[in-house]
Amino acid sequence: MTTTDLPPRSEVTASPFLQRDGLLPGADFGDSYSLVIADQKLSVIDVSTRVFGQTPGWVKRMLAVRTALVAPFGLITGTEPMPGSVRRIGMLPILEQSDDHVVLGLDDRHLDFRVLIEIKEQLSLRQEVCVSTAVKTHNAAGRAYLAFVKPFHRIVVPAMLRQLVSAKPRRLLQ
Repeated sequence: MTTTDLPPRSEVTASPFLQRDGLLPGADFGDSYSLVIADQKLSVIDVSTRVFGQTPGWVKRMLAVRTALVAPFGLITGTEPMPGSVRRIGMLPILEQSDDHVVLGLDDRHLDFRVLIEIKEQLSLRQEVCVSTAVKTHNAAGRAYLAFVKPFHRIVVPAMLRQLVSAKPRRLLQ
């Protein structure tokens, strides 16, 4: 069996994010998830919109609980108004964009985070999509928050990424 005869890989794989300091200098945490998709030719905005622009119901409920818990502590909830020129995908502002990647993120007094969505072209009509996260904490509250959300992050990000093979495309760029 040659490489071109292999069936498309649809499982999400996890790996450390070794370039986290390049994405967010001083980052304390980083991880990366990837998925190979076949029979689609998606732009990085299409990928980002399908991954972060539409949220499964169970994730929405988790985020609602998170928002209710962190709002009294002054953490950014992602629902704050942004200047008119700032574009978002879902609740995350676009910080950088090129043909093969998008960087989303927020800075807060407790922690900063970046999400890098990359497309790596493979064989004909196959793309590897990587979603990498880098987090830089600023204080004890940021470290506590990161420790609390990490187990959920490791479930939510792969589930969001799997939407590429299970969801119909929608344009949710704001």
